[in-house]
Amino acid sequence: MFRPFLFVCIFALISLIAGSSSYADSPKKPSDDGPKHVRILTIGNSFTHNATRYLDEIVEAAGHKLTHKMLSIGGSPLELHAKKALAFEKDPMAPFAKYGNGETLQEALQSEPWDFVTIQQVSIKSHNLETYHPHAQRLAQIIRRDAPQARLLVHQTWAYRSDDPRFRRVKSIAGEPATQREMYEGLSEAYRTITAELSANRIPVGDAFWEADNHAQFGYREAADFDAASVEFPELPDQTHSLHVGYRWREIDGKQQLKMDGHHANLAGEYLGACVWFECLYGETPVGNSFVPDQLDAEYAAHLQTIAHRAAQQGGDVVLGPVTSLNAAAKD
Repeated sequence: MFRPFLFVCIFALISLIAGSSSYADSPKKPSDDGPKHVRILTIGNSFTHNATRYLDEIVEAAGHKLTHKMLSIGGSPLELHAKKALAFEKDPMAPFAKYGNGETLQEALQSEPWDFVTIQQVSIKSHNLETYHPHAQRLAQIIRRDAPQARLLVHQTWAYRSDDPRFRRVKSIAGEPATQREMYEGLSEAYRTITAELSANRIPVGDAFWEADNHAQFGYREAADFDAASVEFPELPDQTHSLHVGYRWREIDGKQQLKMDGHHANLAGEYLGACVWFECLYGETPVGNSFVPDQLDAEYAAHLQTIAHRAAQQGGDVVLGPVTSLNAAAKD
């Protein structure tokens, strides 16, 4: 007697086994021996630059290879990237569709057999899920059409430093985060939601920043007695363990002016971000990786490696599966 339900179940099981077999044949499995070559196309802005600055060095130190192309526009939201892609759909000769390297998104997608393509929201809007729609979906459709072999990843950006001017407004703005915690909680929820809607994976750099920024021993602590309005060059506050650029002096029109950048990552933040990217792309822990930037304290670097590993594992975002063997240095 024919049983439709049983047939469907058997068909689903066969499909699952076939899919698993195809996945197991990937040269990037964590259990495989030998070097892995990962190809990524990133679509973003300066935060993409920040988070991948040291990725090449970490990958090389691990004995692997990376091919990375970036389509970046400073301060660009998902909406701008989607508009450029849609401009090409309407007119392949439209100048607006091109990026600074002369390529369109569609051309870049077809230029390599990408393993991963990443997107992200601009940080100032990252807490607001409404700003992701419908732009993320439109980008995802084009990415999956023109690079069907690639996995879609969503780069979760980070909250601003706790003393960023965004959190120092005298009067709060409706819908705007008033603290670093509010910004992190908002962007965390937005990124998780959009990742699920797109059936994608996250690169949880924002989670790593949050944990590192609020660590009992190595977290950043704002200098309570620093008055930015009254300091003189070259005085700066204590910014130990900051992951953001923070306060710095800049010469403008021949005069030194104190500037504050609580948005972008500094060297430590860039290293942390790259460690998260490495684990998510290669399925290997960055703990014990031999590459550490010269200016970064070795103990602090080991701590950041551990934070990155924990963020990737706890978030369930390691694309190629959990790491089964950890370096002893993973104990924090």
